[in-house]
Amino acid sequence: MALNLLKNLPSPEEYNKRKVALISGITGQDGSYLTELLLSKGYQVHGIIRRSSSFNTGRLHHLYEDQHERRLSSEVPPRSYAPLTSFPAIAGPGKFKLHYGDLSDSTNLVYIIAQVQPTEIYNLGAQSHVKVSFEMAEYTGDVDGLGTLRLLDAVRTCGLEKHVRFYQASTSELYGKVVETPQSETTPFYPPFTLRLRKALRVLDRRQLPKITRAAADISLGKQSCLYLGNIDAKRDWGHARDYVEGMWLMLQQPKPEDFVLATGETHPVREFVNLAFTAVGVELKWSGSGVDEQATDIKTGKVVVKVDAQYFRPAEVDLLLGTPAKAERMLGWKRKVDFPSLVKEMVEADLKASKSMVEDQN
Repeated sequence: MALNLLKNLPSPEEYNKRKVALISGITGQDGSYLTELLLSKGYQVHGIIRRSSSFNTGRLHHLYEDQHERRLSSEVPPRSYAPLTSFPAIAGPGKFKLHYGDLSDSTNLVYIIAQVQPTEIYNLGAQSHVKVSFEMAEYTGDVDGLGTLRLLDAVRTCGLEKHVRFYQASTSELYGKVVETPQSETTPFYPPFTLRLRKALRVLDRRQLPKITRAAADISLGKQSCLYLGNIDAKRDWGHARDYVEGMWLMLQQPKPEDFVLATGETHPVREFVNLAFTAVGVELKWSGSGVDEQATDIKTGKVVVKVDAQYFRPAEVDLLLGTPAKAERMLGWKRKVDFPSLVKEMVEADLKASKSMVEDQN
């Protein structure tokens, strides 16, 4: 039963004439791209950040304008940040605000929702690292599972359950040892874990391997000697976060809530990702060995630049994940725009630029 913390609310129709979004996990890759998209559509955007995240807000710098800096804007030249995407997202005064909060603190979530009164909530916040989920199982369950419950309960406590549209992100890993390929909205969940309690509301396939692209950039600049990986034969359906956040927004514009899989419909092994990443920095690889003894050599220099390391194998590996976006394409009109080679190339170029910038700053 709702406590109706907020009194005298307008009707849902009147309430939703506003465009106010609240995003958890806003400092992540999806969160920053989604922020840009929503700002470009005229939304007022609010983000929940943990205290530790305040040191990792680089993806939002080009969007965020501190209220104190705004007062001095006539005296101080504006900061120049390169936008992450092509979205024309410039946060005007009062359009973008960050709030300290945590999905483990229900009182804090109620306070934020009562203050913001959002029309749309995007829950992207989670402990999403598979290896860490085994090492910190209780924390992962508290944030990923109960955190979602707390956020939904905060909406109800504020009496906004008929006013707010709620988007729940999830992981393709919940399919586990898949019983059918490709995976769709009706594919049974079969995660190979002792505890099979997983978020299962809306699915995104794994979208990035920044460890590989950063290493390719650093190795090409002489800042790193070798990249160590686990199962390089695992196959995944990778797509661009910029494409996926458009799908997120489209889901909340529908007349009724449904589950959707956003995917490219293509699968690629980690090995292919590695080859493309090194090709993008002008390094051609030659593979040798097998299993944990497999490695890749830079043909030009003869140096070993990639090695398989058993410590990076997951406790319960999922070998193949491939999604079908048929329902999203049919009902949302969504379609991915960035193909796999372009995705890898863009990631490498961004990491190469960042790595070169760090070298220049140090000199």
